[in-house]
Amino acid sequence: MTKPPLRVVDGGQDDGQDLARALPHDLGAERQVLGAMMLSARAVADVRDVLDGSEFYRPAHQDIWQAVCDLVDRGDPCEPTAVAAELGPRRLSKVGGGPYMHTLIQDTVSSAQAGYYARRLADLAYARTVAMTGIHLTQLVHQAAGGDTNDLRSAVTSAVQEITAPDARGWPEPTPLEAARELPTFPLPMLPDWLAEYAARLAEQTQTPADLSGCLALAVLAVAAGGKVWVQARGWREPTNLFTVVALGPGNRKSEVFSAMTAPIRAAEARLREEAQPYITDIAIQRRIAEADMEKAEKAAINAIDAIVREQHLADARIAAERLQELQVPAEPRLFSDDATPEVLTSQLAQQGGRMAVLSPEGEIFSIAAGRYSGAPNFAVLKHGHAGEGMRIDRVGRASEVIESAHVTLGICTQPDVLAGLADTPQFRGQGLLGRLLYSVPASLLGYRDASPELIPAHIAQTYADTLTSLITRLHGLSEPVSLTFSDAGTTAVQELLRETEPRFRPGNDLAHMPDWGGKFPGAVVRIAGLLHLAHHRHGTWTRPISAETFACARQIGEYFLAHAQAAYDLIGADPDLADARALRDWIARAGVHRFTASDAVQALRPRFRKVADTEAGLRVLDAHGWIRRLPSTPRASGPGRSRATVYEVHPHALEDALRGT
Repeated sequence: MTKPPLRVVDGGQDDGQDLARALPHDLGAERQVLGAMMLSARAVADVRDVLDGSEFYRPAHQDIWQAVCDLVDRGDPCEPTAVAAELGPRRLSKVGGGPYMHTLIQDTVSSAQAGYYARRLADLAYARTVAMTGIHLTQLVHQAAGGDTNDLRSAVTSAVQEITAPDARGWPEPTPLEAARELPTFPLPMLPDWLAEYAARLAEQTQTPADLSGCLALAVLAVAAGGKVWVQARGWREPTNLFTVVALGPGNRKSEVFSAMTAPIRAAEARLREEAQPYITDIAIQRRIAEADMEKAEKAAINAIDAIVREQHLADARIAAERLQELQVPAEPRLFSDDATPEVLTSQLAQQGGRMAVLSPEGEIFSIAAGRYSGAPNFAVLKHGHAGEGMRIDRVGRASEVIESAHVTLGICTQPDVLAGLADTPQFRGQGLLGRLLYSVPASLLGYRDASPELIPAHIAQTYADTLTSLITRLHGLSEPVSLTFSDAGTTAVQELLRETEPRFRPGNDLAHMPDWGGKFPGAVVRIAGLLHLAHHRHGTWTRPISAETFACARQIGEYFLAHAQAAYDLIGADPDLADARALRDWIARAGVHRFTASDAVQALRPRFRKVADTEAGLRVLDAHGWIRRLPSTPRASGPGRSRATVYEVHPHALEDALRGT
């Protein structure tokens, strides 16, 4: 029995050719592409993203394609008359003459479908290449019959390269979904000289990123100023405490830098305790005397027979009780803790006049706040303490605590894994804690450290210690908080920051997915400006207005924190659209998907996506980053019926890029 010849549909039109043995092609699609190109400049761009002209099966169509492209490249119109003129009389007669040009226009269904037909031609051209490769392989087998199979293997490998290599024509290079690792280094020159010099020298001596000492420099200034200084902007004011978090892996000498940067705080705390001790002792003695006086008066009143005498002793007891109430023994001065539960931190704030810092080379505060001991997250003291708000705490079995204005400073060095783990507690973002943190995600210097670094000169270390200790004790001694103001130029600079930041929250802009952090960005810059101002005027002349120059330095530091916050939010997975896009990309890589619909993704990734609508945001991110693209919908006859599902095509290199962790 004779095998029937292979027949290939060519779009439903037979130009009189014998297609019995034709290779895959679609002359109708070729006509649609050329007609659309002559109708629309947009169609030309869409088609040239996919085709290079070699995909046309009919040589005459290749000539028309080339004429259209030549016209477009010169900026000339490409309507039928112009194309006919470009071809010239001789070539025009070969392609079918002028009437054929107009036939192409008349037969075009819609220029909007040019992309669909272009991809159909690309697919058919690839199919022809495969068919021709098959014929070539058969010829190789016959030629190598009885010969060396090694030569055959080499020839086969070479022959199939064209049909196995990814075709990335028309695709942009996919943009990584992970945050760029080229993050800015902390701008130490923006700090006052005495602070910048020590931080830079410490980074050199310890062979650690400047980000570590730079962020801790701000943290120690916030320890000095928090609760004692406010910054008045136009229409609102900010306290001067900060929440700084540096995420750096193990083995990077965080503890060494932390100890050096915070040493003056411990020295200042010891000095404050020493100075306060006589007063504390005196109050304690007076209190014991008042207790004795009250007890003595109470006993005398009980034993008195005469009513008048009893009333006199009761009056003495009342006076002693009032005196006792006034004589509250103050707690020893404390500036910071390195590990405290929210309840203990609240009590410390009450004892220390509303000022307290948590400084730690680890990230224990986050796991504690997440409920390690209590079993339930508790962020109240951190939220109130960041904003300088009042607190009233009433608990069964404990005395009530009233804090008129709570000020908490965080100076935390932790592991990147701890930062990434913040996503495990949704309340961290839901209750606004993530938006209050100033993040630093520096690159590790491990593997590139100098074994013989330059040591810190003694006079620089001494200047840092003396200056910071003096600043802490001076501010601690203020009986009432001071309020800093901006100069006129400084106020204008603040307003400019607000104006420039606002549009960044709009959809598609860089702060759209992190409004919680971005909303506090101008306030953070204002706080930093206040701290820099205090450090510049460390001798007590801080009542001067904050200059525009100081605010410019603060803004540059703020931009540093903004870039690192975006990287930290990426690490935390705080952008749900980006997280969905990564999940889709990873599925594409694992499954080796080349084309898919949203329904395919839902079926593969349940329960993350429960319906097609759930995939829209992630697919939009993948499309915008060049990992996938929508294929034009297949043209269909008008009339009722369900619309066809959108098909997505995967970038040819997406699988290997995803597996490399691009």
